[in-house]
Amino acid sequence: MASNQMNKELSVQDMIKKNKQKKNLGNAIEKIVPIFLLLCAVVSVLTTIGILFTLLRESILFFTKVPLTDFYFGTNWSPWTEHFGVAPLIAGTLLITAIAICVAVPIGIACAIYLSEYASERARKIIKPILEILAGIPTVVYGFFALTFVSPLLMNIFPDMRIFNAMSAGLVVGIMIIPMIASLSEDAMSAVPKSLREGALGLGATRFEVSMKVVLPAALSGIIASIVLAVSRAIGETMIVTIAAGATPNLTFNPTESIQTLTAFIVQGATGDTSYHSTIYNSIYAVGITLFIFTLLMNILSQYISRRFKEDY
Repeated sequence: MASNQMNKELSVQDMIKKNKQKKNLGNAIEKIVPIFLLLCAVVSVLTTIGILFTLLRESILFFTKVPLTDFYFGTNWSPWTEHFGVAPLIAGTLLITAIAICVAVPIGIACAIYLSEYASERARKIIKPILEILAGIPTVVYGFFALTFVSPLLMNIFPDMRIFNAMSAGLVVGIMIIPMIASLSEDAMSAVPKSLREGALGLGATRFEVSMKVVLPAALSGIIASIVLAVSRAIGETMIVTIAAGATPNLTFNPTESIQTLTAFIVQGATGDTSYHSTIYNSIYAVGITLFIFTLLMNILSQYISRRFKEDY
């Protein structure tokens, strides 16, 4: 009996000891996890600062050789002959973005309205993942699709069109960003309370009228934010425009001609033939900081629109 009582006392002591160990371990984890998360956040911030610092440093070196006014107001981009007017690249980027938005916005919003207001739950569960698969396709595949399928198809309609042209690249960039607009817009529409729909239906509105006059305005901030994000994605697209749009820095808004975008030049310039710290090498960073400014402005605009048109229910 005495032996059994001692074992029981020891067991209780062991249990107390184990509980203390678990508690100490839990306290240690509670102290370590916030530090680890803080380090992750700091790494992200430092990475952003490092990228920005690199862009600014090399861009400043470039602008010590080429005047800022010549760079942004010049209309001749031929870096290998010392002509650094970036306007043709900006024009090419805006042309591609405009074509892509003309394709993606109506199709993306139409998809979002169907998924949110008309599709059954089963159809939604099937269609939405399939739509989002488009976002996972590598952009180089889109580029070759534009070059080998879309361009020959368009050349049958426009005989004077070149195989490398802005239209096919813009169309395919638009197809690429459809899932972004459709998915984010559908999420915004689904967040609209059902009571608004039921109220409108109770007043005699048709389903289409509910979609267009109730749900769409109520989800406007999310829809516009998705469009602005998609525009940023189109501006920064690289592989499709590099493969399908050509490498001709034309100051033109004719979509049947070959053009070059900001990102396409960065790819072209960042080759082994470019000497380190040459003017052409520095011009890559000057073009990069221009692209950075574009995307930064679009993100600021997106945040402003989200706050400005946000509806609280």
